[in-house]
Amino acid sequence: MSERPRVWVSQPLFADVLARLGEHFEVEATREVTRHEPAAVNAILRRMDGALVTLNDPIGAEQIAGAQRLRAIANVGVGYNNLDIAALSAAGILASNTPDVLTETTADFGFALMMAAARRMSEAERWLRDGHWQRWSFDSLLGADVHGATLAILGMGRIGQAIARRATGFGMRTLYHNRSRLPAAVEAECKAQYVGFDELLARADHLVLVLPYSPQSHHLIDAAALAKLQPHATLTNIARGGIVDEDALCDALEHDRLGAAGLDVYEGEPRLNPRLLQQRRVVLTPHIASGSLATRRAMVALAVDNLIAALGFGPRAGDPPSPINGGTRDRGPGTRI
Repeated sequence: MSERPRVWVSQPLFADVLARLGEHFEVEATREVTRHEPAAVNAILRRMDGALVTLNDPIGAEQIAGAQRLRAIANVGVGYNNLDIAALSAAGILASNTPDVLTETTADFGFALMMAAARRMSEAERWLRDGHWQRWSFDSLLGADVHGATLAILGMGRIGQAIARRATGFGMRTLYHNRSRLPAAVEAECKAQYVGFDELLARADHLVLVLPYSPQSHHLIDAAALAKLQPHATLTNIARGGIVDEDALCDALEHDRLGAAGLDVYEGEPRLNPRLLQQRRVVLTPHIASGSLATRRAMVALAVDNLIAALGFGPRAGDPPSPINGGTRDRGPGTRI
């Protein structure tokens, strides 16, 4: 009887969902939330055929060095800037992610975060809890309208389109900028107009970032970009923290060159730029845009499906639902990649 493949689960997730891995593999699962050192990850991956990891777990050349058995990395998340895809591809290791299942939940949260920033909800709650509400005032904590305003979406993939669809119910004018223009039918469905990057910023009442992180998008929203926004505009980031220059953002807020911001992602998270904590007009949430119970379970389930299939098992053996690259190491019987 041949040895069963071995897989590693990097963080505690949903045990009942992960149980399906045990039908095919020997599973080594981390029991507590852990910040793994690269050398420790490498020592584990050298013994593994596959791994299921989260956005907190960088996987690159250092982590996979000498991992001759390793054939697949299943990432729990639609973003995968924690993975060095070039290094994985060069080693013939297939990488996968979990798109689609989090689209609607993330769009819900992005729209809610935008509204919270526009209407100063977080600031208002802190003000109330601190005991400042002694009497009603006509001009207290005035915010910006969302209905009828111009929504500007930077990055018009699945989530951006879902946010645009929500905007129609608020009577918003929706503009977008993307690496490539959407088909006319999709623009019509989203009631969205394609414009250039500079025009997007200049016309935005509410700018929402939903683009992938890459070296090209690092600090795309810098001091120069922020200066093109109207002083009353809001900025909402549910993409990746490195897209925004956080010091430039704080400068804009402190000098009243920006109305408000809502941030769910941060450069260097979970560490926070201390200046952000000093801003009254920023709503801060801890990377929870996809954080509904149903969606997080669906993300783990898809990652499990990806890993099982990538290692040559299950009804989709050799054909994982959402591969990122095209790993080349043998995946066993039935592989079609």
